[in-house]
Amino acid sequence: MQLRSMTLYSIFIRNDGGTFAAVERDLARLKALGIDAIWLMPIHPIGEVKRKGSLGSPYAIKDYRAINPEFGTMDDFTHLCATAHQLGLKVLIDVVYHHTSPDSVLVKTHPEYFYRRPDGSFGNHVGEWTDIIDLDFSVPALWDELIDTLCFWAQYVDGFRCDVAPLVPLGFWLEARRRVAAVRPDCIWLAESVEHGFIRYNRSQGLDALSDSELYQAFDICYDYDVYGDYLAYAQGRESLPDYIAALERQEAIYPVDYVKLRFTENHDRLRTAFLFPDRTVRENWLAWMFFQKGMPMLYSGQEWAPVHTPTLFDPDPIEKRGEPMHEALLKTLIAMKKDPLFSDGVYTPEARPRDMIVSVWTLGPRKAVGVFSMRGNSAAVNVPLEDGRYHNILNGREYPVDYGTVSTAGEPIILIV
Repeated sequence: MQLRSMTLYSIFIRNDGGTFAAVERDLARLKALGIDAIWLMPIHPIGEVKRKGSLGSPYAIKDYRAINPEFGTMDDFTHLCATAHQLGLKVLIDVVYHHTSPDSVLVKTHPEYFYRRPDGSFGNHVGEWTDIIDLDFSVPALWDELIDTLCFWAQYVDGFRCDVAPLVPLGFWLEARRRVAAVRPDCIWLAESVEHGFIRYNRSQGLDALSDSELYQAFDICYDYDVYGDYLAYAQGRESLPDYIAALERQEAIYPVDYVKLRFTENHDRLRTAFLFPDRTVRENWLAWMFFQKGMPMLYSGQEWAPVHTPTLFDPDPIEKRGEPMHEALLKTLIAMKKDPLFSDGVYTPEARPRDMIVSVWTLGPRKAVGVFSMRGNSAAVNVPLEDGRYHNILNGREYPVDYGTVSTAGEPIILIV
């Protein structure tokens, strides 16, 4: 299973259909788009005590072994998984093991599993997360409880996206991976690794916080939050393009040779791409660049329609899907491109160029892919490592001349594969 060849689609069930049955009805469309795996945001019942908003955060879980009745039944969920598997789609579910809701089942049955403040009350270490209480991983029995739960769900799903994974001990994740393998040998492990600032803050408070390098001992894929700050700073004009590319280049040296990063331009915790980049051409450059990078690309619920609004976690907030998906044709091409071994097994180099251009190259034996991306939609004549001739841009079907080692763009993304 070559993870760098796969594309993941994140589904916020509450705001994207509302039920398992609605998600199931959309699977054929996602398969036709080329999606390889879906990640369902938390499927479990939500706590009521200290609930935020009218419905509460799906990350304030009340019962790890139950299904949120808003979405359907256990039979509905397993039917969704079976349909996905028939279509050749893998299913990942969210694992939220750093904390629970204050009224979770475990609070009632095993209060010893939870962190206590000096006064003996339940609490948490991240002050803004007022609707949850932290688990205490110094209690060995908690490990068995949580890993047994993972083994239960592994009967039905192909992998786990693990929320704030760096705040859970590495030893736990290693043991979980070992034991789950007996149920699901090829289980996919995706860590929501965190920004450098969040790691440093937690460590300054005397708390453990795992780096991406540590997480790669237990996980197959880590978030690219280590460079997200640079991406956002460039998008907002606070950082230069060379600064952003330098951050990406560092990943090539500090992580294992087979590292897989989850590449995204938006998710449920971050701004929509269309909000950051209202211009369609600019946005298409960023989408093309996301797929061209080394790693597994991820699309977030409805991204193909280019919505501007980021749905809230706490109240009903349906994702707007009007008309035909704006980016569907482009995404089909990019998802298909990603399955070429050139983009999983080759050598990759990104480079910042003047006029806010990125030129990136993949090489594998005699084969080569050259990407030219205009991150502000500027027109430019750009030097590329290709012999003079005419080349096919897979993104728009047009032929592009390379003269004197230079290709010209009017602002559109270009990917030339030879």
